[in-house]
Amino acid sequence: MKVIICGAGQVGWQIARHLSGERNDVTVVDSNPDLVRRATETLDVQGINGFASYPNVLDQAGARDADMIIAATHSDEVNMVTCQVAHSVFSINRKIARLRSQSYLDAIYSDLYRRDHMPIDVVISPEREVAEAALQRLAAPAAFDTETFMEGRAQLLGLRIEDDCPIVNTPLRQLTDLFSTLEVVVLAIRRDGKLFAPEAEDQLFVGDDAYVFAPTEDVPRTMEVFGKTSQTQERLVIIGGGNIGLSVAKRIETRGKRTRVKVIERDRKVAERAADALERTIVLNGDGLDAQLLAEANISRADAVLAVTDDDKTNMLAAVRAKAEGCPFAIALINDPTLLPMMEPLGIDAYINPRSTTVSSILRHVRHGRVRSVYSIGDAEAEVIEAEVMSTSNIAGAAIREIDFPEGVLVGAILREGKVLKPSGAMRIEAGDVVVIFALASDVNRVEQLLQVSIDFF
Repeated sequence: MKVIICGAGQVGWQIARHLSGERNDVTVVDSNPDLVRRATETLDVQGINGFASYPNVLDQAGARDADMIIAATHSDEVNMVTCQVAHSVFSINRKIARLRSQSYLDAIYSDLYRRDHMPIDVVISPEREVAEAALQRLAAPAAFDTETFMEGRAQLLGLRIEDDCPIVNTPLRQLTDLFSTLEVVVLAIRRDGKLFAPEAEDQLFVGDDAYVFAPTEDVPRTMEVFGKTSQTQERLVIIGGGNIGLSVAKRIETRGKRTRVKVIERDRKVAERAADALERTIVLNGDGLDAQLLAEANISRADAVLAVTDDDKTNMLAAVRAKAEGCPFAIALINDPTLLPMMEPLGIDAYINPRSTTVSSILRHVRHGRVRSVYSIGDAEAEVIEAEVMSTSNIAGAAIREIDFPEGVLVGAILREGKVLKPSGAMRIEAGDVVVIFALASDVNRVEQLLQVSIDFF
């Protein structure tokens, strides 16, 4: 497949990395020559320096025979015009645009812009994606990472292994004997900074980060087995009243739950806008690092704090300050993955990586064929892929132990006739099954070959 990616920043580079690694013909376009150079020197892609919305630049990038264009520059207007030019001038079949402005999003989601007038097939809103990720983190506060699969029937949970975990130093193969009715699979372990897919004889040690996969109904018991307690979030303080913080507060209000939310926003105009848009949420104008203002927000009685300003360091410091003032649980928005190792020493419980959520969302739409969902783990180190098995697939009819999966690949679950099944070596995968597979980044291409989905994008 021939793909043009407009914007070579963090999101564009990661998308190019994924798609070029899967042997697609990828061209990256950016007005910054340094970003183009970085892409061409580190990835197997072509690079064009220029403005993505210019027809001559897109022509130079090969738009006349491109299958897809992904507009992920920092400008909403450039992304929209790029899709318009791609449609009107080059008749590119599939167009994906990243849009941030709430005004554009409101118009598009209300069908004011129809395809004939604004030909964008898929709109990706980083703020909406991040807000949804924040709500998922709040719903499972004992997990540092979480994502739903199989239409809500199963969940991926990232759990830190601590001293009180009952299964520390226990071989994973014994989990089935110890908890015979628990349908949980340990898909990955991060130890000493390295992520790997465990084998049956591997054990969990204190300090490990485990990624586990379980049916939704088994999540409460899974948390107990891994030494985690369920916590209700009745009082929440959000630091940052911009698009993300506002979206989270709105969603909580519309859900009708009795969660009491307070928002702290430094910019007065942004705070006033949030106050006008919210009904039951209290908005405070001031610095989220101010201990006196945090005391006014009753941070010591809050169940959680969510720091989602546009500055990583502010978010981390605000989370640390809130915990120092008595808040038991802190989530920070962190764009820079190099800051993640500082989370544990600082006592920050969970994080949200906007780049990861946006990349995962775009990949989900790019691989539109039989792949139903893709979630990127860490700094694009691995993926959890949900896909429907086709009758022509190499794995259809084969027992899991017979399939030539790479060492860095594990099957997390199989959805068959509406029921989530725990995989075993003897279990045969049937056509029509939906499988969830963990794969290290280097093994994704092989997994898609086995699933026979890499050529089925539309």
